[in-house]
Amino acid sequence: MSQSVAQSPVVSFDRTPISMPASITAWVLQVVLALVFAAAGTAKLAGAEQMVVNFEQLGFGQWFRVLTGTLEVAGAVGLLIPRTTYYAALLLATVMAGAVFSHVLITGGSPLPALVLLALCGLVAFLRRP
Repeated sequence: MSQSVAQSPVVSFDRTPISMPASITAWVLQVVLALVFAAAGTAKLAGAEQMVVNFEQLGFGQWFRVLTGTLEVAGAVGLLIPRTTYYAALLLATVMAGAVFSHVLITGGSPLPALVLLALCGLVAFLRRP
């Protein structure tokens, strides 16, 4: 007597197939972005003087510097793990959107570096979307 086992739906983390040049481009961007965000996040977590001053200007307190640094380091690691690349890119794009707004509305200075990083994170998220 055979029993049929009901199969539960499976969550698939397969990536949308993309061309080889697009895949290579995505990997290069992922590695470069991971290095940039790891460096920036580490500087925030280490309490680099300029980071402390920048976050003091925001007025949220130094806990926000630590949170931002943690998100950047976690996102950098996530960019290098295929199953989490898409979500890490979205996370980092959100952090960069916040950076753009903080430059424009609070601290001043050019939001261009944050805009470039936001665009590159968006491109990685697009290329690695599930």
